Amino acid sequence: MMNIKSALSKPFAAFVVWQINKWKKNALTAQQNVFKMLLITAKSTEFGKDHGFENIKTYDDFKKAVPIREYEDLRPYIDRVVKGEKNILWPGKPLYFAKTSGTTSGMKYIPISKESMPEHIKAARNALLCYINETGKADFVNRKMIFLQGSPIMDETAGIQTGRLSGIVAHHVPDYLQKNRMPSYKTNCIEDWEQKVEAIVDETLHSDMSLIGGIPPWVQMYFDKLISKSGSKKIKDIFPNLKLFVYGGVNFEPYRAKLEESIGRKVDSIETYPASEGFIAFQDSQKEPGLLLLADAGIFYEFIPTDEYFNENPARLSLQDVELDKNYALILNTSAGLWGYSIGDTIKFISKDPYRILVTGRIKHYISAFGEHVIAEEVEHALLTEAKKEGIEITEFTVAPQVNPEDGSLPYHEWFVEFAKAPENAEAFRLKVDAALQKKNSYYFDLIEGKILQPLIIRNLEKDAFINYMRSQGKLGGQNKVPRLSNDRKIANELKPYIIK
Repeated sequence: MMNIKSALSKPFAAFVVWQINKWKKNALTAQQNVFKMLLITAKSTEFGKDHGFENIKTYDDFKKAVPIREYEDLRPYIDRVVKGEKNILWPGKPLYFAKTSGTTSGMKYIPISKESMPEHIKAARNALLCYINETGKADFVNRKMIFLQGSPIMDETAGIQTGRLSGIVAHHVPDYLQKNRMPSYKTNCIEDWEQKVEAIVDETLHSDMSLIGGIPPWVQMYFDKLISKSGSKKIKDIFPNLKLFVYGGVNFEPYRAKLEESIGRKVDSIETYPASEGFIAFQDSQKEPGLLLLADAGIFYEFIPTDEYFNENPARLSLQDVELDKNYALILNTSAGLWGYSIGDTIKFISKDPYRILVTGRIKHYISAFGEHVIAEEVEHALLTEAKKEGIEITEFTVAPQVNPEDGSLPYHEWFVEFAKAPENAEAFRLKVDAALQKKNSYYFDLIEGKILQPLIIRNLEKDAFINYMRSQGKLGGQNKVPRLSNDRKIANELKPYIIK
């Protein structure tokens, strides 16, 4: 009886892959069909009327009628939806609002419609089915699966259910997976991350776990607590049948070595690219690099070359005009009513047959080694506000993530600061800046609160450190600037010799 699920999953996987292959080979046609469907469905909405959807026949027409917008630009429409008005961006009202931390916008409310919600679930399912079909490995569906995710408890906004995307998705897990799924609903509802992980450890320690899904640093935290609680050397001794790791949200590579060391062996992994705005891509093959762009999932994609993004009239391309190995800012038009929407991510194509992408970063300087999406405005505000209060003078600074501290302590954001007038109490100042950043960025707050990150660490640099650094790079003077933020440690490593011991 136990093996029925895995036996049935194989023909089902083969059928789904056959369906995927049909549009995969005809991605441009699939995109054209999505384009037409979106315009027809939304032509009577307020947005559709304001932008003349009825008269749009071609993609060129669309580009003339619909400008590129970030969240703030689209906000006059979104605010009306949030107040409970109907037929604004998409027919009727949204099924949900996915609440995400904005950069300049504070909290963002991303609509999810009855048309777009099933695409999130289908894509997550299909990523697993592609894996089963390609590898023949289906045993994991008989055993327990754990998903480390946000609380499924919902708020209400004008009668519309509102929560984090992962919490919303938890309400739509298919019945045939519910019995295998961990943690329990009650444990999943614990808001405090550290308490939640402790409860998950207690609940799962003696389970036959086969699949783990989550953001790598959170999974690592869970593993560390499991190992500590069990007294066991490796995760493979606790979960002998653990075979698969499903992740998204951050680059896995910085974490891979430590995770595999914790497990005690390599496990297969599947990368996904879900966003509140839509499920964009997933890894459809263990043999081929990159993520399959979902061309028939209710999203019409546009692409702006990143080096043109901030121009007044940047090139704006549909899928048929993209080039390989070129960085593009990703623009979405969705079946939840986002139009010309700049999601802020950058991608590049590594294949056009089929269309496979790599996620390369964010369009603006940022740190998101742990999913926090901290931007320059936030770090500048945190540092300079606190410095002003105390009469501290800053010459220059930059920030980088420290994912694997040599002393084995928790990861942190490392701030390299050259002071013209240094703080009298460096420790107190560091903690004030950290508190200010937590106030500006709710993801960062969650990571500090959940003990995934420790508070930031400030490295005091000697006089002229940045001038000497820029000189060494051949970038002294002119329009050259030190990036405020890096998502890697290239600049951080160059600045190490300038740290005042």
